Amino acid sequence: MAEDTPYLGRMVGLALLMPMALLLAIFFVWPLGQTIWQSIHDGTYTLRAYRDLLSSSLFLKVLQNTFAISATATLVSLIAGYPVALHLSRLDPAKRVPYLVMVMLPFWTSVLVKSFALTVLLGYDGVINNLLSWIWGAPVHIPLVFNRVGAILGMINYLLPFMILSILGSLLAQDTNLGRAAEVMGASRFTVFRRITLPLSMPGVLAGVLINFTLSIGMYITPALLGGRQDMMVANLIDFYTRQTLDWPLASAISVVLLAISGVLVAMLGRVRGGGGMKEMAR
Repeated sequence: MAEDTPYLGRMVGLALLMPMALLLAIFFVWPLGQTIWQSIHDGTYTLRAYRDLLSSSLFLKVLQNTFAISATATLVSLIAGYPVALHLSRLDPAKRVPYLVMVMLPFWTSVLVKSFALTVLLGYDGVINNLLSWIWGAPVHIPLVFNRVGAILGMINYLLPFMILSILGSLLAQDTNLGRAAEVMGASRFTVFRRITLPLSMPGVLAGVLINFTLSIGMYITPALLGGRQDMMVANLIDFYTRQTLDWPLASAISVVLLAISGVLVAMLGRVRGGGGMKEMAR
């Protein structure tokens, strides 16, 4: 009987996983297979979509825009998020909780709602321009929306919590005795940060950068609502080929390329160490 226990345990585990595996097969594996099939089959087997893609100046320009916008949004998120994560890591756990709630608050709001809210804040006659006009004493109309600036600001609003939480996990995993020992040896607070805190937090920084960049390159709603016509991203180009030109093989080929890029980034993310700090953050 004892010999059958591990076997029974494995069978129960497989039975519990079957519903999730079935949902994954129906809603992920099957659509993904259909997309790959459609990219190489247009009445017959062909690589026409990929040839057109490689020779398309539009796709290359959109891909360049996507990388540039995603890299900028990720960099600004890192610059803005690291000080916040550093401050949170130095708070007592009880005092940290309300601030963590505020950091995670954007997760509880629809991306569509946040994008429309940003149009009110950043619009030509929006809250920010009206406030600047009141301060300046003259009409101020800074173009902050329906251009690359608007797209980047909208993406930062969505990405910043991911960056903060990733960095915070690494900061909380650090042994506080290291900094204390360095200060006892005469190191300044800046030296402690430069030589101990920052290097030990790099796994969280790298994880945050990879997560943000991976999410950025696949964004659709935010660039569509807040970006300009000259700042189309890959997801918007897929929408263009599926709804405007009805070239489904080409749209599928772009989707496969985007999936491949995301897969490489996710593989890189899997090699980043330091995820154990998230356990400390939850305490």
